[in-house]
Amino acid sequence: MPITVDGPVEVPPGLRNVVVTTTELGDVRGREGFYHYRQYPAIELARTKTLEDVWFLFLEGRLPDEAERTRFAAELAPLRVMPDELRDVLPAIARAGARFAPLPGLRTALSLIAAVRGLPPLWDADPARRKADAMLVCAVTPTILAALYRLRAGDAVLEPREDLSAAANWLYLVTGEKPTSATVAALEPYLIATIDHGFNASTFTARVVASTGADVVSAISAAIGAFSGPLHGGAPDRALAALDEIGSPDRIDDWVRAKITSGDRIMGFGHAVYRTEDPRSVLLRDIAVGLGGELGEFATTVERRVVDLLAELKPGRELYANVEFYAGVVMELCGLPRSMFTPTFAVSRVIGWSANILEQAADSKMIRPAARYVGPPPQVR
Repeated sequence: MPITVDGPVEVPPGLRNVVVTTTELGDVRGREGFYHYRQYPAIELARTKTLEDVWFLFLEGRLPDEAERTRFAAELAPLRVMPDELRDVLPAIARAGARFAPLPGLRTALSLIAAVRGLPPLWDADPARRKADAMLVCAVTPTILAALYRLRAGDAVLEPREDLSAAANWLYLVTGEKPTSATVAALEPYLIATIDHGFNASTFTARVVASTGADVVSAISAAIGAFSGPLHGGAPDRALAALDEIGSPDRIDDWVRAKITSGDRIMGFGHAVYRTEDPRSVLLRDIAVGLGGELGEFATTVERRVVDLLAELKPGRELYANVEFYAGVVMELCGLPRSMFTPTFAVSRVIGWSANILEQAADSKMIRPAARYVGPPPQVR
């Protein structure tokens, strides 16, 4: 039951561990090293189901049967195709700026789609229209991101293929080659495992915007902005860059000690919630090792030594590899360019954002917290 108070309530910085609402979408149990999507363990779903199956689960609350799976795939196929109005301006979006910025480009493209398709505010839409808009955004996001990458590289934009799954389509649209079954089998569990993860910064941002009654794209665009920060979704390529910087096993100790003594963060280690191994990292470690090669082997060596040194130099902190550490390794081994690591994360997380937006839209209460003023005293007249 909600607690009613007369004034502001002091909470920890960053809202750490503050329960702000209820959800049926899932939960993260940090001390147990476990999280779930609805009633199913997320890692089990990642190991045994397709991305479309879990997408359906987030929308409908249950896993699909065979007939529902077929209908859902047929429903998604046309939604992956970009509208002509976007095709005309996408080259300009891709060329903008001295540095390739796929997530800002995605925000711009989705805003145009919202205008072209006339997406109504969530407040004015019925549940069926809200779901349709959410499915559109999720389905077309990979197409847009891949097109931005290829346009920036001077390559032809590819059309989604109806004979390929969502995970396989993503690899095809970016690389231009039909992926092998091995690379799809490696990437798809990563996509499933990163669909949702509690009330992280981007998900909470999406729900705040959705609580105002704004349209689906406004809420997704806000989430993308939060997600683009290097402390949130923008770390997979940075974690892999750390492996490049270390270079060889004999350099691990010196590199780690230098980072810790200088107060620098070691990208790919530590998590706001987990005090055990991140279960997503464990999943991806198995995948990376299974793919074979020196990179996966080197990553496991670095992980073990970093964890040992962190325990020695930061006793009591319980710091382990997080999802970003092995995510970069898996994506590299699947042939994805590093500039598309964080966009790959967004391809899956947009499904979780959308599910949270739909859930929030069913609640008519706008999220409106308070702040404690600490500036100079006001001049009262």
